[in-house]
Amino acid sequence: MHSSRQSRLLASLFQQIDPEERITVLNIGNALPETVRFFSDFRCKLYFVDLLAELPFLESEVETEDNIDDGAESLTQRFARLLQLPPDTGVDIVLFWDLFNYLNETAIAALLENLRPHLHAATVGHGFTVHNRRTPQLAATYSIESADSLVLRSRSQPLSHYSPHAQNNLQRIVHDFNFDRSVLLPDSQLEFILSARRAS
Repeated sequence: MHSSRQSRLLASLFQQIDPEERITVLNIGNALPETVRFFSDFRCKLYFVDLLAELPFLESEVETEDNIDDGAESLTQRFARLLQLPPDTGVDIVLFWDLFNYLNETAIAALLENLRPHLHAATVGHGFTVHNRRTPQLAATYSIESADSLVLRSRSQPLSHYSPHAQNNLQRIVHDFNFDRSVLLPDSQLEFILSARRAS
C-alpha cells in the first residue's frame, strides 16, 4: 500500500544547491522509482544502500575479542563492505530515513565511523525518529516524490530490532552531526534535518 506524506523539512536540503553543481547523495534505503526520478533533475551521483535489509546480519554478535582474534568480521567492517563508498567520495546529502530506530548505539557508532571520512563541512542529512519511544513501528519504506512530498510504502511485515532512541540520546549518539531542526508529525514521528559537525 502506498501513501503520501508532506515533508516540512526536506526542501531545505535542496534550496542551496546550485543546479549546475554535481552532488553526491547516499540514500540508505531501496532504489525506489520516485527517488530516482526526483534526482534525475540534478547533476548527481546516487548511492543506494538498504542497510535495513541487513538488520539480522548487522545486529549479530561480531565484536567480541575472541571472534575478532579468530578473523571474524567486525561490525565496522560489515558496514564498510555494505556501504562500499569509494575512498575519495565526499557525500553531500545522506538520507537516513528511519534507520536509527533499528540500530543500537554500537551499530550507530560503527556506521558513523565509516561515514566520517566522507563528510565535509556542507554535508547535510535527513531522517525520522519518534517523539515517544513507545510509538509503534511505522514499518514503511520512503521515497521522494517532490521536494516537499514523500511516498511511503508499507512493508510486508514489521522489521526486527525496532528500539527507537529518545531524542536527546539520539543527538548524543549521532555526534558527527548537529540536529538543526525537527518537527513533530501527527503520528508521533519526528522529522529532522542534520548538518555535519566537522569535516573529516
